[in-house]
Amino acid sequence: MSRDYEIKDAFVSAIRRIPGEGVTVTTQDFVRQLELLNWHFSLREANQWIKSNTATFRDISEQEGEAKTYKRFNPNGGI
Repeated sequence: MSRDYEIKDAFVSAIRRIPGEGVTVTTQDFVRQLELLNWHFSLREANQWIKSNTATFRDISEQEGEAKTYKRFNPNGGI
């Protein structure tokens, strides 16, 4: 049985720290991690969850479509 807190756990597991680029997460990685926990989100549903449940990640995708890349930004402007 799926539990709601597992969605956040899947998101955290999908986060990647890339030297020189910062902290990023892709919709595909998030969906993959969700499937490991028996959640089945479409790319669109995953994007909606990210947009409504995170405040510090912004879309930096260079392509069109639902396969997005998000990067973490400092919401305090670096202060």
